[in-house]
Amino acid sequence: MGNRDDASMRKPNILGQPRSLSNDEAQDITDMIREAQGSHRQLTIPQEDLDEQATTHMAPHVEQIVDASHVRDILNKFNRDYLYGLGRFDEYNDGMLLKWGDGYSRKHIWITVEGDNLVFATNHERPCSQSYCRGGHHVYPPELWRNVGVINHELAEQFKRPIHERSDD
Repeated sequence: MGNRDDASMRKPNILGQPRSLSNDEAQDITDMIREAQGSHRQLTIPQEDLDEQATTHMAPHVEQIVDASHVRDILNKFNRDYLYGLGRFDEYNDGMLLKWGDGYSRKHIWITVEGDNLVFATNHERPCSQSYCRGGHHVYPPELWRNVGVINHELAEQFKRPIHERSDD
């Protein structure tokens, strides 16, 4: 009997390099998905629908920390490359939110700023094994959130295990 592990019996390797989408390609995919879904949902809240008391912009101190930590840049890339631009960003006085999905599948990544700390809401209520976990929140002091690798890792974990919107029904 012949050896089935023989190189001639194996499938050839796929040649090529992975690449990210250009902005035009990403927008085309977003448009195709929205058209196929028949979705006319706006990705931002119309100004006329907001209450006068509504806060739609982060406080300057909060925005400074969000920008310095590169949270917004990383989430924009996640939204473009993995959600095909269908995620929606909402800003609040003390932070921001990325949400995606519809109906029962609505998911969130919440980021707030408390003092100089960057806080990520988690999908678990009990403290996990991480030193920065406060049970329901991962709290990053400046020495951690200034490291873009740490923030990228946290956002990747948040993206894998987002907070699911609870139904009020």
